[in-house]
Amino acid sequence: MKIIAMIPARYGATRFPGKLMADLGGKPVIVRTYLATLATGLFDDVYVVTDSEIIRDVVEKAGGQAIMSRKEHECGSDRIAEAVEDLDIDIVVNVQGDEPFVKKEPLQAVIDVFKGNDAGKIDLASLMQEITDWKDITDPNYVKVIVDKDNFALYFSRSAIPYPRDKTAGARYFEHIGVYAFRKQAILDFYRLPMRPLEATEKVECIRYLEYGKKIKMVETSYMGIEIDTPEDLVKAAKLIKD
Repeated sequence: MKIIAMIPARYGATRFPGKLMADLGGKPVIVRTYLATLATGLFDDVYVVTDSEIIRDVVEKAGGQAIMSRKEHECGSDRIAEAVEDLDIDIVVNVQGDEPFVKKEPLQAVIDVFKGNDAGKIDLASLMQEITDWKDITDPNYVKVIVDKDNFALYFSRSAIPYPRDKTAGARYFEHIGVYAFRKQAILDFYRLPMRPLEATEKVECIRYLEYGKKIKMVETSYMGIEIDTPEDLVKAAKLIKD
């Protein structure tokens, strides 16, 4: 089974333009993410796929592999799908470009589901972590996921799901962590299938898989990374580098 990692890297960002080129301990954020992903030793190949010649050049200068997107894309999954279409692979893992502290354990966990007893049912796998603070549970910036008894995703939402009509019933709340492992065919299907109303309403791209009957296996993790979404996040990350 050939497994690769793809790191989608768009130069523009609404809240922090150019963040992937921001300096983090002497290296751009995207280079740190690439090197951290490579260092896990989990992948046959690691690529950055980007719309930016600046990002491509800095990755290649650091000894990495970069692929330029041929088209404009609305999301990272579309960018990855275009890049893998002609590659001979089985599984592609999407690592977020703004996650410079990516760890081996959560990536290993999403890969391992394709070797388990129910692997034949799985189109893609992703991560979730328990959240207990009601501020986070009700915050629309935190995408929540509910699962069945076998940890297959039932739905993703920016709302609090399940609705807490009875807080004593023992429901746990999970935040969706945007790390994915896809079968090649699943991500190609995503690329070719049109967005439907639920995805468009929630602005959560993985809902598209559910709307078209794909099976998403969720893996619980306790990993708390630092995504570089704002200049303040970059300051926090720089402190970790120094420590």
